[in-house]
Amino acid sequence: MKLSGLGEFGLIGWIREQFAAIPTHGCEGIGDDCAVLPFNEHESLVVTTDLLVEDIHFLRTKTPPKDLGYKSLAVNLSDVAALRATPIASFLSIALPQNCSAEWIETFMEGYRELSAQFGVPLLGGDTTSSKDRITISVTAMGKVATSCIKRRGDARVDDVIFVTGELGASAQGLHDLWADKTDSSFISLHNRPKPFIKEGVWLSEQTSVHAMMDVSDGVASDLGHILRASGCGAEVSVDMIPTNTSVELAVTGGEDYCLLFTANATDALVLQQEYLKTFGTPLYPIGKIIAGDQIIWKDHGNVIHPQWKGFTHF
Repeated sequence: MKLSGLGEFGLIGWIREQFAAIPTHGCEGIGDDCAVLPFNEHESLVVTTDLLVEDIHFLRTKTPPKDLGYKSLAVNLSDVAALRATPIASFLSIALPQNCSAEWIETFMEGYRELSAQFGVPLLGGDTTSSKDRITISVTAMGKVATSCIKRRGDARVDDVIFVTGELGASAQGLHDLWADKTDSSFISLHNRPKPFIKEGVWLSEQTSVHAMMDVSDGVASDLGHILRASGCGAEVSVDMIPTNTSVELAVTGGEDYCLLFTANATDALVLQQEYLKTFGTPLYPIGKIIAGDQIIWKDHGNVIHPQWKGFTHF
């Protein structure tokens, strides 16, 4: 069978099965944005790894190396934020072809260091090697969190309100504009330099009304599905409430927005919105609710619609 037939999550499920009989020693592994490793009686470490491959995740000719360095770390810090953890370290491994200049890697590291300094995240190690013709970047990030504050994908409850912490679709629009050489597009910088919602994730972890949470990396159409499968629930999503400055389809399928997608108790939703706005100066956006079942029901101004929307897939 080809990988396209197995699919990304079919492959992940198969890998998980191969290791199911090996004891985890109290750790939680495949299935969330980060692995969770008990650290002491009250705290846990979270660990995440992401790959960026030239011509798959970025184009060297169109992506400034400084922005790519920034983004390489940002996508990992976003996963740490989704587990409500504070980042404490990163590890960078990179494979470089002979046609990559020393100036390119110097500028790449400037961007990586810029975001590291912003959140006080030291680079503690990694690896370097050569490659035949493409750049490959692997970043591992670690964070620390109070174990009682971890709220996993599988914690959504029927009648919860579904929120996102930022606008959707800007990164996907930026990628489209990059391909079209629209160099004056304001969306391109949002694609190249996504914001990891670290402080927001930590704050949300302290709110007892917040249940399930993850970051939006593959689009709401895909990422909300992860929450629903893990929680054994369905959802109603109102497309007219999706916060976006581009098309709704791009907003729910494009991915790489890296804002936080979470569910919260409906009774406390209004107070949560007010306190969040007071704390961060930006709104929370309610986009729907959790329901019984196992499907996403899309609605437009109350009317059920039947789009064939899917998020980003890797195979």
